[in-house]
Amino acid sequence: MRYILSLIAIFLCVAATAQWKSFELTKDGDTINRQDMVGRKHGPWVIKVEGLRGEQGYEEEGWFSYDKKEGEWRMFSLMGDLVGVENYKWGMKSGKCVYFTNLGALRLEQEWLAINPNKEYDTIMVESPDVFGAYEEVIVKNEGGAIKHGYWKYYDPSNGRLIATELYKRGELMQDSRKLAEEKLAQQQNAPGNKKEVPKPKEVLEFEKQNAGKKKIKVREGNTGGY
Repeated sequence: MRYILSLIAIFLCVAATAQWKSFELTKDGDTINRQDMVGRKHGPWVIKVEGLRGEQGYEEEGWFSYDKKEGEWRMFSLMGDLVGVENYKWGMKSGKCVYFTNLGALRLEQEWLAINPNKEYDTIMVESPDVFGAYEEVIVKNEGGAIKHGYWKYYDPSNGRLIATELYKRGELMQDSRKLAEEKLAQQQNAPGNKKEVPKPKEVLEFEKQNAGKKKIKVREGNTGGY
């Protein structure tokens, strides 16, 4: 009986892997990194990305469906530290993506919108030519891809402080906290009563110091006649 059960188990294992052109086995006997007979990726995958031009290498793991990334993908340093979590739809980034330092400190949050590749046309936001700062929807031919959509937040990993925020709507930058802060500072500096005097050059200060207390002499103008 045990012999028969073993044969059945072997048969099921062979049948399950026969549909794959290539695959790998984990230490637990699970199949990963599967490719079908035409080379399309399916199921769970673990991909190693080597370091290049100063950029550190990393590994990413997630799910493929017909050669396209789907759902949550996690990124790890080569030391095993979680350094990023990305979300995919139709093989493109979609939703929130977050990134960390090797020590686990949050450094960046992004929000993306994947464009349905099955739709021939889509809408995007463009700046109105008639009203400054106003945007309107325009129908365009869909060429696929992912666009920035939502909040992008930048953090100081050393203390977790939020450094800057950008707001995008279908790829268009609607608001930039750094630009707003610069504009606010400029308004404060140019406000009445807040203007600072331009400091005098060093030479002028030394001349005034040397001639302090001296009687001012009236200078005759360049006429040759009487006065």
